[in-house]
Amino acid sequence: MLDVIGRRVTGGELPAGTVLTLQALGAEFDVSRTVAREVMRMLEGLGLVRSSRRVGLVVLGPEHWNVLDPRVIAWRLQGPGRVAQLRSLTELRHAVEPLAAAGAARHASPEVRAEILDLARRMRALGEAGEAQEDEFLALDIRMHQLLLRSSGNELFGALADVVAAVLSGRTSVGLMPASPVPSALDGHEAVARAVALGDAGAAQRAMAGIVGEVQSALPDEPPAGRADAAS
Repeated sequence: MLDVIGRRVTGGELPAGTVLTLQALGAEFDVSRTVAREVMRMLEGLGLVRSSRRVGLVVLGPEHWNVLDPRVIAWRLQGPGRVAQLRSLTELRHAVEPLAAAGAARHASPEVRAEILDLARRMRALGEAGEAQEDEFLALDIRMHQLLLRSSGNELFGALADVVAAVLSGRTSVGLMPASPVPSALDGHEAVARAVALGDAGAAQRAMAGIVGEVQSALPDEPPAGRADAAS
């Protein structure tokens, strides 16, 4: 129920101003009023709806959403605006991740540096093995990016670790990732890992900027106004 309503709101099926009632939701999803109320509280916490004593539950517009919550990100990546959402998230990554990689080169512990090198090595092996290892490759990719953010020495960058994980997972689940990693992406991750291991902040920053830049360049074109995204 939570996912269904979340996707309806973030996908525009329930536009801002739509009024929802616990009675109608309970009947549609065959749940008790208590369950429906709890789901609405969760959506209210995410900024998707607002409870109004005299009106009911009112759907809110994007300016109110907690757009960095991994659940909201996942719902938006599953909707008709997925390419625009991915573009916004990639721009955020471009602003943050190169600096985070540089910070990790300065601040990461020896254990983290060694793990990042190992992750890049395993990603290379799996990436060259083909599509059969896709889930394991994704897990390694997420782990590496999260380690870099959390080891950057910047607590705000570290707080975005789950956001980047949601972006990487969402791109894969909706078919916006290549079937197998391109060689340049594997090269880029290895370059980041080497630079972090060596404490070379400038090289780490440049290598990560290259990784995210390639993601930006691979995004589909914006669809014409009034049409769903090309990837939908």
